[in-house]
This record gives sequence, C-alpha cells and structure tokens, in this order.
Amino acid sequence: MKNIIPHAITSANLLCGCLAITQIAEGNFLVASLLVLLGAFFDFFDGLAARALNVGSELGAQLDSLADMVTFGLVPAYLAFEWLNQIDYSIYNYLAFLIAIFSAVRLAKFNIDDRQTTSFIGVPTPANALFWISIPLIYWQVENDIHFIRVDFMLPAFDSFFFIISAILVFSYLLIAELPLLALKFKNLNWNSNQFRFLLIGISVVLFTLFLFAAIPFILLLYLILSIIHNNLQVK
Repeated sequence: MKNIIPHAITSANLLCGCLAITQIAEGNFLVASLLVLLGAFFDFFDGLAARALNVGSELGAQLDSLADMVTFGLVPAYLAFEWLNQIDYSIYNYLAFLIAIFSAVRLAKFNIDDRQTTSFIGVPTPANALFWISIPLIYWQVENDIHFIRVDFMLPAFDSFFFIISAILVFSYLLIAELPLLALKFKNLNWNSNQFRFLLIGISVVLFTLFLFAAIPFILLLYLILSIIHNNLQVK
C-alpha cells in the first residue's frame, strides 16, 4: 500500500503536465506555467516520499522520467512553439520541439548514468522548464505592476524571434552537454562541503525577493556560473 503514495505523487506531476498542454492550446500561458510549477512541487516530493517510506523502485524511477518528459519536456517545447507563433509564424518555429527531443535524450541518459548520484551532467529538465515558464510569469508581473525593481527591460528580448530561437538552441544543447552541474543534495550541512550550494540558495533568495519571477533567468545563469567555478576548483 505504501508503494502507491510516491506513484500517486508522480502521477499528479504528470497530470499537471497534461493540463498545462490543454491550457497552452487555449492560449492560457500563465495558467500553464503555474501548472508546471505545481508539477515541479510534486516532482520534488515524490522522491522524498519514496525515501521516507523506503519504497524506492525501478518502476518509480521510470514513471518519474515519463512524467518529467511531459511536464518538463513537452510542455516547455509546446509553450516555446506557441510563443514563437505569437511573434511571427515561420517554419523555424518548429525548432521549439528540439526542447522535447533533447529532454527525452537527457532523461534517458540520466536513467543509465551512474555519475549523476550527487550531481547532474547537463541541465536538468525542470531547470530548463523553469526558464520557459518564467516568460509568461514575467509578463504577468509587469502587466500587474508587481515589482520591487522594475523589470520592463526584459520584455523586448522575449518579443524577439532571434532571442527565442537562440534560447531554444542553447537550452537544447545544455540539456545533453557533458557539463557537471550542482545538485541540491546535502550529505551534511558543513560549509566547506556545500559552500556553492549555500551560495546558490542564498543569492537566489535575494534575487527572487528583488525581481520575483524575473529572477528565474538570472538564477539559472548563476547556477551555471557557480557550477563551472565549482568544477574548476574540484579539478585543481
């Protein structure tokens, strides 16, 4: 009976992804973005529940990847596609589905790669999805004049066909790049062992306080920079 609980939480993540697709089809990008955030919440807790109940299984791992493929792979790809269609219809808009393809490759690699127990190789699919859903959230923030610091300066980039296509190509590559990245997995709370994780969390809290949803792209950039610095120091 205990086995059902993590699977139910994972299924809730999948349901959020399915509902997000229906919302994108109806042009409700903001609702779709919120559903992806809710899916990320379930994605975080299904693993915790499995470990807490000591019911981890291969079935659970595979189900988690399938749910992630929908919520953090297909949904951001479809969102990027429809966003491009709003800017200008072009055959190049179909490049958005590279996000789904490379997300599938990334998740498949994760399932067979024993190097990713304490860190990630390539950008995790939820992190990629966070970037894409941040765009409607930032527009909502600006339209409702919710700010500590104004973020209107970001909107021209999101209205740029070149920027969105470039972001699609960059994030598709980062999903499968042989780039070790920090994972927020703490074996202990020792500063020396976790200083880059603590820095990431602390600076992210400050950025989110100042910029709200507009902080997400900056937090992702910070994540990449801190991971690269951490890797260089590890090599030395």
